[in-house]
Amino acid sequence: MKTPYEILEVAELATDNEIKQAYLQKVKLNPPDRDNEKFQQIHSAYEAIKNVTSREKYALFNYPEADFDALLDQAFSAVQPSIISADYFDKLLLASIDDKTLLTGNHEKTTA
Repeated sequence: MKTPYEILEVAELATDNEIKQAYLQKVKLNPPDRDNEKFQQIHSAYEAIKNVTSREKYALFNYPEADFDALLDQAFSAVQPSIISADYFDKLLLASIDDKTLLTGNHEKTTA
């Protein structure tokens, strides 16, 4: 679903005048007698963001739709962590919380 900004083709930081000009241009290209549904979409978009108060209400009460398929694809395509050696894993298990090995990521145990 497109946002009002996308429908009117304006930036989210557009001024009231820029939004009004974009609205008038869209209405000129899509008058209600030609395509009433498109006109209603343009008019609703304009009403949602026509001034500062409207834009604040829109920002507060309209949440973007989450694309869960894209999120899952991104999560499963994430780079897998590198495999560590058994020796290094044993050293990590034996390291104390204040050991510099954990803080620096050095493979050799360091002493303070």
